[in-house]
Amino acid sequence: MAAPTTWFVTGASAGIGRSVTEQLLAAGHQVAATARRPEALADLAEQFPKQLWTAALDVTHTAQLRAVVDRAFAELGRIDVIFSNAGRGSVGAAEELSNAVIDDQIAVNLTAPIHLLRAVLPHLREQGGGRFIQLSTMGSQITTPGASMYHASKWGVEGFMESVIGEVAAFGVDITMVEPGIIRTTFGANLDVAEPLPAYASGPVGQVHQYLASSDNITANAPGDPKKVAAAIIASADTSPAPRRLALGSDAYNAIKAALTGRLAELEAGRDIAHSIDF
Repeated sequence: MAAPTTWFVTGASAGIGRSVTEQLLAAGHQVAATARRPEALADLAEQFPKQLWTAALDVTHTAQLRAVVDRAFAELGRIDVIFSNAGRGSVGAAEELSNAVIDDQIAVNLTAPIHLLRAVLPHLREQGGGRFIQLSTMGSQITTPGASMYHASKWGVEGFMESVIGEVAAFGVDITMVEPGIIRTTFGANLDVAEPLPAYASGPVGQVHQYLASSDNITANAPGDPKKVAAAIIASADTSPAPRRLALGSDAYNAIKAALTGRLAELEAGRDIAHSIDF
């Protein structure tokens, strides 16, 4: 990304969002960085006062999200790339999860990106195009016991984004879904863990609970390097045509490949019955 560009980033105060923001600023780009607690970006604001634009934003508050998006475009002019990064995870068997956690996973990981894309599209169309990058996960292609709502929200957001790709391509708007594996961030420390039910103690979800109890942050020693993930995300914005999906991490590649291979085998096994119901 040679020429200076302007990015809009959600969840910019920590994790991958923070790494992307730091690398963009260091390379001379402008960033509209949003976070629930923008004061966490004070050090970057001091270091890059002319490049960093900040705003408080809880992406689950749709009216606030639209207002912040409109203000960013009004004050900064053209915004080249939207990085929809904000997200959270929950763990627990389906019947262990509280109603509030279920609603939160849908609100943060699915509904918020939908509203963000809807909010920026009029601006991107008016300026003649742009790139929308959605942080997803290898968990949008695979599933594990105990993460049902996280998977549901991520599978859902990818279904939405993939459908919209065809709607907005003619306007010069491209969409990429980034699917990292397990990355060394604070994500694991911020998981919402359900209260265990004894009925699941001896099964796979019980094992997940035991594993979580053994560490304050299960992603602290993960294989994925957040700085390398950030660099790959930034580089993808210059890739043409835009990659529809971008798997990041050997664990992501291997897990997604195994899942897709297995799914194709299951489909092929049902070929005869699939054809048998035609007139």
